[in-house]
Amino acid sequence: MQTRSEQTRQALVRAAAELIANGRLADAGLVNICRRAGVSRGALYHHFSSIAELNAAVYERAHERVVALMDEAFGGGPVEDAPERLLIAFCEALRTEELVRAGIQLAVDGSVGPPRLRDDVLTLVRERVAATHRGTVPAPEDLADLAVVVAAGLETLGHTDADWWDARTSKRLWALLRPLFAGRAGGAAGTGADDSLGADGSLGADDSLAAVDAVGAVGVAATEGAGRRGEGERV
Repeated sequence: MQTRSEQTRQALVRAAAELIANGRLADAGLVNICRRAGVSRGALYHHFSSIAELNAAVYERAHERVVALMDEAFGGGPVEDAPERLLIAFCEALRTEELVRAGIQLAVDGSVGPPRLRDDVLTLVRERVAATHRGTVPAPEDLADLAVVVAAGLETLGHTDADWWDARTSKRLWALLRPLFAGRAGGAAGTGADDSLGADGSLGADDSLAAVDAVGAVGVAATEGAGRRGEGERV
């Protein structure tokens, strides 16, 4: 059972997260946080020396949550589908969890950064994708960059239209990208040089064109979605 002190601390973190997630950092001021949490100013300063320290606690909890989602996504199932599992889980957390939606906007010190948690997450995505696909695809670093582009795009677009965070959107986009992450038997088994690799070990012509087509499709989807939102329609 939580002590009264622990309950108060959690209420303050939750209040700050709600205000940031549903507004902006400037909304998470002393008066608004205390009113939302139902505590006095003295209680706030008993737990946190400043609002920045409170916001840093929001960052810390959001970071823990995102890392847990990442561990789960890359911890089981087919390797080539790990980025899809992560995108779906990450976007769902952004859509439904105010803690994650707030924390993604903050830096480790509780400021707006940079770097923010968003930047940290994208770095982790690149590292995880590259590591898990090394030895199974020709150019894991290139594909890791592609995964970062898609994750960054969905995160950004979702702040103005939450439909971009819907699981169906991630699945639709991943259907375009999955062939690039599936690898090739020859390259994965080490039976010889993969014809799809360039001289420098990067993606060859066919894969490069496929990547351009996939990213182009994502860009078209984003542009069309922005246009429809401008007309007051949902994506």
